[in-house]
Order: sequence, then structure tokens, then C-alpha cells
Amino acid sequence: MEEGKFKSGFVTIIGRPNVGKSTLLNQLVGQKVAIMSDKPQTTRHKIHSIITREDAQVIFLDTPGIHKPRHKLGEYMVEVALGTLKEVDLILFLVEPQPPGPGDEFIIAQLREVQTPVFLVINKIDLLKKKTELLPVIDAYRGKYNFAEYIPISALERDNLDKLVDLVVSYLPYGPKYYPEDMVTDRPERFIMAELIREKVLHLTSQEVPHGVAVVVEEVERRSPRLTYVRATVYVDKESHKAILIGRGGRMLKEIGKLAREEMEALFGSQIYLDLWVKARPGWRDHDLYLRNFGYVEE
Repeated sequence: MEEGKFKSGFVTIIGRPNVGKSTLLNQLVGQKVAIMSDKPQTTRHKIHSIITREDAQVIFLDTPGIHKPRHKLGEYMVEVALGTLKEVDLILFLVEPQPPGPGDEFIIAQLREVQTPVFLVINKIDLLKKKTELLPVIDAYRGKYNFAEYIPISALERDNLDKLVDLVVSYLPYGPKYYPEDMVTDRPERFIMAELIREKVLHLTSQEVPHGVAVVVEEVERRSPRLTYVRATVYVDKESHKAILIGRGGRMLKEIGKLAREEMEALFGSQIYLDLWVKARPGWRDHDLYLRNFGYVEE
């Protein structure tokens, strides 16, 4: 690649909760860097994921879903998502194949405050019976905002993702390679381990419990070339949730640990001994000290 011909830049993916941002991110980079769940507000942090190809490097930012916050944790998550709009080269606004609702309208109002180009990325087109159903959706959004591009995709089926990346690269400036070629995320190993545990909690519990859960990996120790010891604590918002997570005879916690351990082993290529604990910290989502200790508020 000739000097001055390499493109690079930062691209944020925004949208309402549960529109498929994390699924899209994982499919783009070709491995799991963001946890997935059918429960809203699964993503709580800004995660950099990196695609490097011969002519370009794209750093995608997965952000928490933009929603009406009900506690300090929610306020932090929305602040993180909206804060990315002015620090990137391009914005991907991910929506479902239906006309904009109140949540989408709120996001569009925020987009009017920035000069950054915005792609409207219509996800989940695999759910449509006919592609012509997209036309009224595109028209409805076109009447709300002047998007740079309109791109229908299915993140789940990988439909149109190559075209999406090509279009993204075409909008990026010429620039340096910010990360090594083999790097796919800026998040450390401990963060990914904690998120995998939280994902299993989201899958195995229901209703209120998942939203009151935080996971902290306290210790990672290589005990041999093939065995890694991981000690982690699952913090819950209520004492009653602690009993639910542990389960009768410890069965729920064992199942969470088993599923998280299996995925860690597949991802990190090492046998994992996962030592999992549960502690109650009532009201932690509205407590500045806990939010800081659990990694949600930057110093």
C-alpha cells in the first residue's frame, strides 16, 4: 500500500436497545467481542472492535442502546452512547425494518446536533417477506433526516455486510494504522471474561434480575501452560436475587459457570478453572462508588 493511500477511522454504531448492534459488531470482526442477549440494555460499555484489511483499518464503537434512563447506571450508558457522536468519522444508525418510533425520533434529534455523516442501516431484513417492504421504511426515515447512505442488512445472516464495510471505508479519511493487524478489540481479557459471565446470567435468568447484575473478574492466574484460574464475583442489586442466582443446591450458579467456562476456553484456547461467587450490593446502580468500582464510571 502506497504512503497516503491507507484509510483509517472511527465509526460508531448507535440505535435503540435490542436492534442488533452487538450481533453486527461480532459478525463484522469475525469473532465474539460483544455479548448478545434478547434483553434490552445488554451492552453497557463502549467497545472498540477493529477490522484491518489491506487498504484500511476501521475501528467500530459498539455503544449501549439509547433509552430513557431510570438510574445512574442508565444515565452513564446513554451518556457514553451520545458522547461518541462527535468523536467519530462516521455514524451507523442501526434500526429495524419498520417506520421510526419515539426512541428512533429521539436519536434523530441528537443526530441533528452533529456534522458527522450518518448511514441508516436497516437490520433484520431476513424477517421481511418481500424486499419491497423496505421502501416505505426508507421513505419514512428520509423524511426525518438527510442520511448519507441507506443500507439494508441482516447481521444474523451476514447479508450485505461486505457492501456495508466497503461503503464505510469509502467515507473514511486517509490515515495511519491505529492498532496491530491481529488485534480485534481494545478491551482486556478480564473485561471479556466478565462480559461472558454476565451474558450467561442474562440467558439463564429473567425479568428484573439481569439489569441488577454486574460482574468483576478479581483474579486471573496462569497455573500451567494449559490451565488458567479465574476468580469472579457476580454482584446483584437485591438479596433476593442472590438466592435466585445461586439456585437450589447451587445449580443455577453451576450452570452459569459451566456455560461461561466453556465459552472462555473456546475463545482463549486454554483450560479454565472458574471460581464464581455471588454478593449482594443493594442499590449499586445508583451508587457512585460501586459504579466506579465495577468499571462503569471513568475516573
